[in-house]
Amino acid sequence: MSSDGHFGFRANLLLCGVFALGVGAAVLCPAQDVPPGGPPARARVVTVEDSRATDAFAARPQIVHEMLRRAILKFTGKTNVAAAWQSLLSPKDVVGLKVYSEPGANSGTRPAVVEAVLQGLLQSGLPPTNIIIWDKRLVDLRLAGFNSLADRYNVRLAGSFNSGYDDKVFYDNPVVGSLVAGDLEFDRDGAKTGRKSYVSQLLTRTLTKIISVAPLLNHNVAGVCGHLYSVSMGSIDNTIRFEAAAEPLARAVPEVYALPAVGDHVVLCITDALIGQYQGEQLSLLHYSTELKQIWLSKDPVASDVLAVQELDRERQARNILSLGGNAALFQNAALLELGVADPAKIRLDPVRPTP
Repeated sequence: MSSDGHFGFRANLLLCGVFALGVGAAVLCPAQDVPPGGPPARARVVTVEDSRATDAFAARPQIVHEMLRRAILKFTGKTNVAAAWQSLLSPKDVVGLKVYSEPGANSGTRPAVVEAVLQGLLQSGLPPTNIIIWDKRLVDLRLAGFNSLADRYNVRLAGSFNSGYDDKVFYDNPVVGSLVAGDLEFDRDGAKTGRKSYVSQLLTRTLTKIISVAPLLNHNVAGVCGHLYSVSMGSIDNTIRFEAAAEPLARAVPEVYALPAVGDHVVLCITDALIGQYQGEQLSLLHYSTELKQIWLSKDPVASDVLAVQELDRERQARNILSLGGNAALFQNAALLELGVADPAKIRLDPVRPTP
């Protein structure tokens, strides 16, 4: 358990070990009965769709802006956009828009969706200096076009890798990783391997809230480059050790997301489902993509990612392509840690009604 007791019932019930806020490794145990106050019984995902949202796999910003406006009003139950965003954030917050930029602007998080979020945040009264578009590496953000978006709205770009790592906040896992340049412990006292992954100072010292904006993009090991994977692996160093096989990733992703310095900051998960890419992972392969013309909103990263895996599987099945499996253990572990709902039967879709 963390020193502030954050995990409380969650840690006592579900973990044989402990998370690291300067402590040991987490080990999942069989789930037990959950008393009142445990994980949510159901999850809600607001969806909005517009047939005009994309044209030849390119997002149409004005349509996307209107889609997000309608979705955030539905999601919050407010009658105006400023009040809707104010129900999630305060003007004093430093808000990080977590994107997944490595595949580029076509298959990663699309700048048009992030721009619609920026417009809403600014309309709510959040100062542009309090908004940071971030991912693991600045170079990926720039190559995906987020630098021009940041310049246009006078907001900041940041890479968690470029911001450095906090030596007091880490995740400890028995899987030993080969350290690379940029990892906090790399070559420290001659170290070449390590079992700790340190959280970026961007999260521990700067951001107070995170809005995750994840693409509908397959991941060959995690199932989807969704909110759980994007936020967790984008927040720490020494991650190569988890990427090669399903089992270590299925443990590490939810355990890292459950760190107070990581998942506690997330107030909204936005799935950029304008286009769904069901093959290719970090490569942009539009011939393995479908224009879905949708955006999904939820506070539940698990439910959002489970729906994403299902949608990508539907696209593969329609083309007689073998399913990649989806790494169900990752989402089951996330549910055990009370990060959200992994049972599709308990996920409620709440569509925005089409405009007349």
